[in-house]
Amino acid sequence: MMLDGMEDEDKWLAEGIAGIQHNAFYMHRALDANNLREVLKYSAQMLSELRTSKLSPHKYYELYMRAFDELKKLEMFFKDESRHGVSVVDLYELVQHAGNILPRLYLLCTVGSVYIKSKEAPAKDVLKDLVEMCLGVQHPIRGLFLRSYLAQVSRDKLPDIGSEYEGIHGFLHKKILPYEFPSLWHSDADTVMDAVEFVLQNFTEMNKLWVRLQLQGPGRLREKLEKERSELRDLVGKNLHVLSQIEGVDLEMYKDTVLPRVLEQIVNCKDELAQYYLMDCIIQVFPDEYHLQTLETLLSACPQLQPTVDIKTVLSQLMDRLSNYAVSSTDVLPEFLQVEAFAKLSSAIGRVIEAQVDMPIVGAISLYVSLLTFTLRVHPDRLDYVDQVLGACVKKLSGKPKLEDNRAKKQVVALLSAPLDKYNDIVMALMLSNYPRVMDHLDNETNKVMAIVIIQSIMKNNTCISTADQVEVLFELIKGLMKDLDGTAVDELDEEDFKEEQNSVARLLHMLYNDDPEEMLKIICTMKKNIMDGGSKRLPFTVPPLIFSALRLIRRLQGQDGDVAGEEVPATPKRIFQILNQTIEALSTVPTPELALRLYLQCAEAANDCDLEPVAYEFFTQAFVLYEEEVADSKAQVTAIHLIIGTLQRMNVFGVENRDTLTHKATGYSAKLLKKPDQCRAVYACSHLFWVDDQDGIKDGERVLLCLKRALRIASAAQQMSNVTRGSSGPVTLYVEILNKYLYFFEKGNPQITSAAIQGLLELITTEMQSDSAAPNTVSDAFFASTQRYIQFQKQKGGVMSEKYDSVKV
Repeated sequence: MMLDGMEDEDKWLAEGIAGIQHNAFYMHRALDANNLREVLKYSAQMLSELRTSKLSPHKYYELYMRAFDELKKLEMFFKDESRHGVSVVDLYELVQHAGNILPRLYLLCTVGSVYIKSKEAPAKDVLKDLVEMCLGVQHPIRGLFLRSYLAQVSRDKLPDIGSEYEGIHGFLHKKILPYEFPSLWHSDADTVMDAVEFVLQNFTEMNKLWVRLQLQGPGRLREKLEKERSELRDLVGKNLHVLSQIEGVDLEMYKDTVLPRVLEQIVNCKDELAQYYLMDCIIQVFPDEYHLQTLETLLSACPQLQPTVDIKTVLSQLMDRLSNYAVSSTDVLPEFLQVEAFAKLSSAIGRVIEAQVDMPIVGAISLYVSLLTFTLRVHPDRLDYVDQVLGACVKKLSGKPKLEDNRAKKQVVALLSAPLDKYNDIVMALMLSNYPRVMDHLDNETNKVMAIVIIQSIMKNNTCISTADQVEVLFELIKGLMKDLDGTAVDELDEEDFKEEQNSVARLLHMLYNDDPEEMLKIICTMKKNIMDGGSKRLPFTVPPLIFSALRLIRRLQGQDGDVAGEEVPATPKRIFQILNQTIEALSTVPTPELALRLYLQCAEAANDCDLEPVAYEFFTQAFVLYEEEVADSKAQVTAIHLIIGTLQRMNVFGVENRDTLTHKATGYSAKLLKKPDQCRAVYACSHLFWVDDQDGIKDGERVLLCLKRALRIASAAQQMSNVTRGSSGPVTLYVEILNKYLYFFEKGNPQITSAAIQGLLELITTEMQSDSAAPNTVSDAFFASTQRYIQFQKQKGGVMSEKYDSVKV
């Protein structure tokens, strides 16, 4: 059915175009013959094709443009009086004898344009005559295009200031007395007012016709018709553009006449499409300065618009224009303060939201986003304005359930991100009391998204959060990442997402810092409290950065081992170590013994630097307890024992008794590892516990030798086991590693390590490699060859070391 209608329209359009072309052909012949009577006859017949009611607006436009092209040729003919021999005044009367009103008015507008240009009569009188005569056509489509034609031919002939058609100035060449044409002697303001009155009247009538257009055609074609009606909006909007181009329309006239009249028509038409488009037109075509000075008048119309009008876009565009105007020059900023732009916009948005009770929540929030953007651009120094916008948003959201609309959630994220993007400083946002209150209305997932945005802003701008109060507010903002909200279990989260979130929090914790030890301790205590509330699964991510922040503070306080009198929580290493001990103990609930063991060893090393032997011993004790009771995996045991040995080797705070106890434990655990090669490596690593290169370091050559011999026995046992189980003795890598340890201590001057021992070990390795049961291994062979080259190098380089190696035969 719809297809048939479209085919009929195409047929009717083709017929109309054919009629125009047919009559235009005869009109052209008459033009060439300068035959005025025939010109008027065929031009009227040509224009009669525009009387059709069968075409849609889109098709009618095509027909109109064909006629418009011909009318331009007709106007050129009318201008040249020598061709038709009739004065323009008589011609103006003559065309009014056309039989049908539509052709008559098109011809009248065409001659009227020539009439004004001839200056035979005041422009304002001709324009007034034309605009009133056009009232004779009330068919929406025909009337709209007729008035569009009138606007087109008259736009360059308006009696504006400086125009050749301005009042008396256009008639100085004629002998006219004031009593003959009183209107000619009016002031410039009157002349401009006449031009404004003409455009406003034409605009009003065109808008009425445009609005009535929606009632044309059957209901089933309403959607198509509405789309085509939208395409014709520029015909109406051009009138506002013409108004904005009139030089005489100054701020006062705009404020007193133009804007009130236009707004009255917009409000009264009660059409959604017209109201939205025309409000947008006003904002786009008139100067920003005018908008600022008439803000209250313009905004007062917004609550009176239809509820379905997309007022949020209109207001957003207005605020965007005003904010661009504000940043264009610092000179205009006082104007914004003078007219109280923020207060008026804020009040207007509140009234619009209140008036449009069915406005979706996303619309309201997007209005606040636009207002906040405006505020941040125009009044960046007014944090109270920013907080006021956030407070208005909280008020709108209060009493409602958590947001579920994805678009609304995105708008809230945009609202909360705007201050971060503007100030590049989360500290500014932390000063906004309503900031966390807005976040409370987000669902858990969006709360996390916003928390990530906040953390990314801090990391990007390298922002340091330097007070415990700020840290507390910050943790409140990112609580979606710090703890489970509303009973959401951690187990429900995607593992990869959870790790990424917690790693973000861990990076953030390093940005919480203050040079003042007392304040830094408060920050650490605040961090600890919030981290401990986050649940056991988060602790492996959040405890390590807390520990290292505290250790950094401890190293700044080295030497302060007493309590500070008069301080509530003294910032001393002892006090901080107590906090660290409690914190690491919490990791046992996870459990992550390997991580806890590493942190205990880090703390022990810090206690060593602070010369706190009891504290260091306690941390080592905790590490050994964890090793004994919690570390069960053989690979984890190997890693852990090497960490213990390495840390203990660097300790210089222990007395003889404590050191012996700890080294005994370390060597004992080394020999109890599951695999022989692991035992061997751990035992020879223990040799370093008895030989420390520091000036006051321990140097017990005998115990070094004992460790190395024990390692050698374990390596031999490993070779024998390999021979039994695999039928080959396996690689000699362990022997070569032990040989390197012998060489190290030999060069360090350990008297128990002799050249004879080294020689014996070299021969043992060579024998093992040459035995029938030895399996070829390129790695161990290369390792041994490299070690031999090193010995050879030491023998040849001369000096004391060369003499030591002299008796070693390679």
